[in-house]
Amino acid sequence: MQAIKAFSGFSGDQRSSIPIPSEFFSEILTTIEDINELKVILYAIWFFHRRGGVVRYMRRADFQRDSSFMKGMVCGDTSPQQALSLALSQAVDRGVLLRGAVQKNGQEIELFFLNTPLGRAALQALQQGKWRFTESADDPIQIDTQPPNIYRLYEQHIAPLTPLIAETLREAEDTYPPEWIEEAIQIAVERNVRNWRYVEAILKRWKEEGKGERKTGADSQEALRKYTEQWQKPARKSR
Repeated sequence: MQAIKAFSGFSGDQRSSIPIPSEFFSEILTTIEDINELKVILYAIWFFHRRGGVVRYMRRADFQRDSSFMKGMVCGDTSPQQALSLALSQAVDRGVLLRGAVQKNGQEIELFFLNTPLGRAALQALQQGKWRFTESADDPIQIDTQPPNIYRLYEQHIAPLTPLIAETLREAEDTYPPEWIEEAIQIAVERNVRNWRYVEAILKRWKEEGKGERKTGADSQEALRKYTEQWQKPARKSR
């Protein structure tokens, strides 16, 4: 039996940490039996976090080009590529990953998304034909339409712009990722709380406590209570 190489320990550097949704531990980890499927899911979570941006997808080649990852696949009588194919299919069947495909030069390119609100939206855009090919080797496929900017989102979903709120939005753009702002506004709309202070309370809490991925449809009741308490506090300036 091959000796286990001792791990030297985690660095403790928060910049190297990634958030893992709590559902992974409560609903996924306890039901997975195939170690390769577990590896694929964890690698995908790491990859999507590192990729960043609103549109996050993986190709089979993204797994295959990592020689260390492929070497770690448990193959038995099969090849690492076959083991990867089976693990990806299992993760898709379980609903952790979403699978779509685009055509280029007569060839089908398989794409995988994490089953989150952003992942589901990206897959829907793919199915609606809103994707285009680029010349970039690192990011060859992109959504054709640009995400709406913060000012248009505010006017569409909350209220008309004023000089004071425009300045506040500029500050928010410098402080938070654009996808955070878009999702926080979506939460406010879902809760029928069309108020920037409510949106700002969500953003501040994500920044202080870590964002992660919220559950489909709404935050938890406890998070909603905290958001509501914060935005209802008296403001120093009227917005």
